[in-house]
Amino acid sequence: MAEPRKRPARLPPRWFIRLAWKVHRALYRVTRGRRGLWPPRPGKWGTMRLTTVGRRTGQERSVILAYIHDGPNLVTLAMNGWAEPEPAWWLNLKDHPGADVTLVEGARRVRARAAEEDEHERLWALWRELDTNLDTFAARRPETEVVILEPESAPSGK
Repeated sequence: MAEPRKRPARLPPRWFIRLAWKVHRALYRVTRGRRGLWPPRPGKWGTMRLTTVGRRTGQERSVILAYIHDGPNLVTLAMNGWAEPEPAWWLNLKDHPGADVTLVEGARRVRARAAEEDEHERLWALWRELDTNLDTFAARRPETEVVILEPESAPSGK
């Protein structure tokens, strides 16, 4: 018996993806943070609010991103809705790696960096478990960075 044909992975139109982001941010803002964020669960990523410093303006910029845990670190993908340019938040973090993250459990200060080689492969595999179309979507971009947000250590009381 022949295997059923798998339909190729399709993304919604770019305008729809951008609208969904705007609606998600508006929901978070209108509910004063009571809606719009959730923790990762088995087989599902969570959402966080990331606040960076704009590389050109120096002003705070906030986005809502998907993430997973890797020990104490938060891991996200710099994918820009699978469009080609790198997301502005990632460009901001490259210039100013310190950022603030808001999770359902509370806020924390983090420092961003790109995953390297073996670490990138290991973390990409974790994301692939959550989305079987990950490689298909990623092929639309030159490269998708795996971004690690490490907790900043508390300043010493000297």
